[in-house]
Amino acid sequence: MLLTGSAYFVFLAGVFFLYWAVARWRLPALAVVLSANYFFYARWDLAYLAIIPMASLLDFALARGLDASKHVPIRRLLLALSLLVNLSLLATLKYIPAFYHPWQWTLPLGLSFYCFQALSYTIDVYRRDAKSTPSLLAHLTAVSFFPTILAGPITRVSSLLPQLEKPKKLSPADGSRALFLIGLGAMKKLLIADYLADNLVNRVFDFPKLYSGFEVLAGVYGYALQLYFDFSGYSDVALGSALLLGLKIPVNFNMPYSAINIAEFWRRWHISLSSWLRDYVYFSFPGLRGPFMPYLALTLTMVLGGLWHGASINFLLWGAWHGLGLAACRAWQQWRAPRKWDHWLSRALATFFTVQFVCCGWIFFRASSFDSALDILTRIASLTFATANLSGPILLIAAIALAGHYAPRLWLDRSEALFARAPFFAQAALLLLLAFSIQYVAATGSAPFVYTQF
Repeated sequence: MLLTGSAYFVFLAGVFFLYWAVARWRLPALAVVLSANYFFYARWDLAYLAIIPMASLLDFALARGLDASKHVPIRRLLLALSLLVNLSLLATLKYIPAFYHPWQWTLPLGLSFYCFQALSYTIDVYRRDAKSTPSLLAHLTAVSFFPTILAGPITRVSSLLPQLEKPKKLSPADGSRALFLIGLGAMKKLLIADYLADNLVNRVFDFPKLYSGFEVLAGVYGYALQLYFDFSGYSDVALGSALLLGLKIPVNFNMPYSAINIAEFWRRWHISLSSWLRDYVYFSFPGLRGPFMPYLALTLTMVLGGLWHGASINFLLWGAWHGLGLAACRAWQQWRAPRKWDHWLSRALATFFTVQFVCCGWIFFRASSFDSALDILTRIASLTFATANLSGPILLIAAIALAGHYAPRLWLDRSEALFARAPFFAQAALLLLLAFSIQYVAATGSAPFVYTQF
């Protein structure tokens, strides 16, 4: 059940009306959301109804033990058990099939986001950054929250639990903002990301030797736009879905291709993942006050982040590319105090070179194999020029995508406020117009979100 499919919107509407009918009572409200979570999993595969509750029960018990115990060895053992449970899920469902081909048991939905959310809870309790909840129902609900489970944002369970426990009301402003975000996310995904993927990106990456170097370069830039609008579109729908239930989850993107260096890029791109890696991986390395360890820790953290996406040489190289970039950026800032990029030209140049660095990494991220990535780079290096495959509609959608990304945040805020002030019938008319536009442009339906494979 994709978050931009009609089945999902029917499901979300049903959950919305049922939830707010019982929202004043804590236990029925939690039961509605938990049932929705497990129904959402079951739509992918019934096996999840055994895997997720069992893993969640173990984490709940371990977190209660971490809260109750004052003995360091026991607390370390309990945390190690939580790490073992969740990392075993990742290994069993993602990494073992990649390396051991006789292992044929695969499920359609990866559990990477679930495992990171679950680990954030037990690690927070272990560090005394959060208290464990005595409510099993609340824990089961928070750790498997359906809008985030396919592709994030990675939501800290300790931040979601208090919201689930307190009484809620849905204000007209929040309801309008939720609908605006869902509509915006659907538009990003279906009108921009899927169009670029079908008409440019997939063709170039599947058969790079059939295209000129300029067209292949355009395909790489097209993938940068496709991935952003696909993933940020999912995040918008997830944020809107949660807001319809009175819950607020973290924003995941903030104009990432406006970053002036790679460190700022990671403060703007997949913010929930980069902050998770910083808080739970990077800060776990010993000796971070030493002269060399911070650079090694940055590199290793991003290598692990790359391997989180999948067990392949391409993801390892992509992670190492960004890790080395972050280490070099840190070294430069240590050597030369961070400067203010006040002049528009210097900021534009810094942004341009940061985007080139990021797009070079996207080649390995998207290519099906290492050899395919080399083919992409070879075609770009050939400097051949032809534009026969860059049609007017492709260029138009790419231009709209660029304008949408680089438009001032104030414009989006004003559009959202204008939508919120519009009467109900006007909001409904705009959403219907969007639905008809999507039906016209994306007649073949929605492709799976890119990050659901991770």
